[in-house]
Amino acid sequence: MTNVHEAITAHSKKQHQLIKEFVLLEQERERAIEEVVATCERQEPFSTDRINQVTAKMNELAKKGIVPQRRFVTKEMVEEYVSRKNAQA
Repeated sequence: MTNVHEAITAHSKKQHQLIKEFVLLEQERERAIEEVVATCERQEPFSTDRINQVTAKMNELAKKGIVPQRRFVTKEMVEEYVSRKNAQA
């Protein structure tokens, strides 16, 4: 009986760690997106590489089944978002 309890506890801890890693990566990704959007708004050259590096890490975690995948971001997506945001203002 103890082995089952230990296995469940270990599994639970592993899932909790995965979620913690995902949340930290999500925060890092959001910061990177905000920086790229601000750069685009200033009409300066920008790259989505940092966003997509973090996205790749998140998607690796998602392969383990408990956290969602995230879409890779293109320059066109950022430009379209900034265009819509400015049109609403």
